[in-house]
Amino acid sequence: MTQETIARVRINLNDIGPEIWRIVEMPVAGSLKMLHDVIQAAMGWQNYHLWHFEAGERRYGIPNPEWPDRNLAAARNVKLGTLIYRDVRQFTYTYDMGDDWRHTVVVEAVELGEHEFKYPRFVTGERRCPPEDVGGVPGFARFLQVLGDVAHEEHQQLYEWYGGPFDPLDIDEVASKNAVAAIAIRRHTGKVAYEKSRNRHRRSW
Repeated sequence: MTQETIARVRINLNDIGPEIWRIVEMPVAGSLKMLHDVIQAAMGWQNYHLWHFEAGERRYGIPNPEWPDRNLAAARNVKLGTLIYRDVRQFTYTYDMGDDWRHTVVVEAVELGEHEFKYPRFVTGERRCPPEDVGGVPGFARFLQVLGDVAHEEHQQLYEWYGGPFDPLDIDEVASKNAVAAIAIRRHTGKVAYEKSRNRHRRSW
């Protein structure tokens, strides 16, 4: 397997304590759309809502042709390495414009990856991310308070809404690793298919 350059990236969910964070290893040749997919997988989000990155004066997401936004560039057309080349090592990722989950994304290091690994790769993290549609930071604080108090009049209602108990310490690391690994496998499969196609084209000449 070809050795490639990777970025060690830390993702912190803002405005919540104790801190909810993840570290992933991301190929610098990967797009910001891939980074979005990796953040969703590593954090445990469900990818139900709109999102964008903000780096300096620029925003990156999925442009909507029905609602043109001159300030929003297509994330799939911009590589993480492009930001690193511009010396942008810290930027913001916002998910769900209603709940407004803001994440600080920091490129901690850039180095050569290991031959035996497919990238992107989940490394580590702490604490479970909030449920979808919980109501942002204040809604999550209330959710934890009510679920932590079995005598609260809304405890059973929230328990049923979430679908069971919520352990803020359990990040379900296996699920996060598998979800990020699935992205890496799709990427690897696509690269192999592309190389085979190129080789067939060369032989035809």
